[in-house]
Amino acid sequence: MTGYYARKLSAERLRRCYALASQRVQRYLLAEIECVLERITPEHRVLELGCGYGRVLQHVAPHSNIVVGIDTAFDSLCMAKDIVQFPSCALMQMDAGILGFSSHCFDVVVCIQNGISALNVDPQALLREACRVTRPGGKVLFSSYSEKFWDDRLDWFKTQARHGLIGEIDEHRSANGTIICKDGFEATTVSADDFLSLSSALGFAARIFEVDDSSIFCEIIPT
Repeated sequence: MTGYYARKLSAERLRRCYALASQRVQRYLLAEIECVLERITPEHRVLELGCGYGRVLQHVAPHSNIVVGIDTAFDSLCMAKDIVQFPSCALMQMDAGILGFSSHCFDVVVCIQNGISALNVDPQALLREACRVTRPGGKVLFSSYSEKFWDDRLDWFKTQARHGLIGEIDEHRSANGTIICKDGFEATTVSADDFLSLSSALGFAARIFEVDDSSIFCEIIPT
């Protein structure tokens, strides 16, 4: 699945995926953004990993001092430049597993909407780098799907498949939090226990909480 988003599911195609979301999925997406905004102040420097076309950045930018979005898909970043028109927002093409920032330079680092799966980066490297660039006392926020949201999530992906945005869903192999398409696309999830194991292995204490019966959040405060 390496590079699937950059090759097949970026910019306008990615935007269409969200435009097709049901009211229930839209509620989930908004709940995640609201959870992030509750943890941001106007003084904060914020980094979003896997910013895509700016869907989250456009909400974060007005509430932060500086916001930086990174993604590997150049056409998504070009679209984000048009959507997120705030002078405090910077966009960069970068691998989230090897961040080109100095240590402790952000107050909040965000990777939501199951980015830990979608970015296709080693989860430990992703989490380690996110914590490295976050100042002590800052916040690192990752999220993945709740088990309670499986049916709504699967329906959403089936809708995307019907519109030709992703491959046909392999319904015999899609289960237990993992959606598999016949064109090789695969979307996994990270459970609360998985987040705790990842964090513990790297020496970080994590707080796990659920939002809207749809999203599992992992919050780390680096020391």
